Amino acid sequence: MALSDKERKKHIADESPKTRKAREKLKRQLDAFDKKVTPQALEKKAIEIQRWIARHASHRIALKTKSISLFDENQNAAGLSMRVSQLADQIKKEFHVTSEDEGQLKMSKLRKLITKE
Repeated sequence: MALSDKERKKHIADESPKTRKAREKLKRQLDAFDKKVTPQALEKKAIEIQRWIARHASHRIALKTKSISLFDENQNAAGLSMRVSQLADQIKKEFHVTSEDEGQLKMSKLRKLITKE
């Protein structure tokens, strides 16, 4: 029982003047931003980034001597950290939801658990 475009438009309320004004304001802001993105501005930003990298070169780490791979020689994914493994186990144990209220309560517990370190 699919609705045609005309029927769908009948069910959608018109935009309020406040919403229309906000939409127009955002459109103007995006247009102004698009005008600022020019090849010259991009080149200038690229130069700024290169200068920032050069200024902070003393903080660089030589990656040729460090192992940062997420995979081993056989292309197997690296193991989970202990913290992530513990969180996953707790979520599995605690997140059996039987009602909406219980789900909300468990979501708040989950948020506390994740932000706690």
